[in-house]
Amino acid sequence: MEESDEILKLIDEINIRKSNSRDYKKMKAEEISREFKDIIKFEQESFKKIEEFEKTQKNLDLIQYAKMICKNTIDREIAHIQEIYLKKIDEEFLSSK
Repeated sequence: MEESDEILKLIDEINIRKSNSRDYKKMKAEEISREFKDIIKFEQESFKKIEEFEKTQKNLDLIQYAKMICKNTIDREIAHIQEIYLKKIDEEFLSSK
């Protein structure tokens, strides 16, 4: 596989995750918590791959693009999840007392 193809594959994985965003409002707090853990794990794995690319690949512009896409996409999804998660905790746990 050509070196740029690996980076493009990672960018596609990030974009697919973005386009497959779930409807967190319909989930319970526990489900959202699992989703939150999954996205953090995805972010860590993606940045680990990007770090490896920085060591082995020559196309620095494409690597920087992958890093930017990953950070921006994950940050937006985390912010979205946090907002809904806090509301769900309030609805499911705090209001029930």
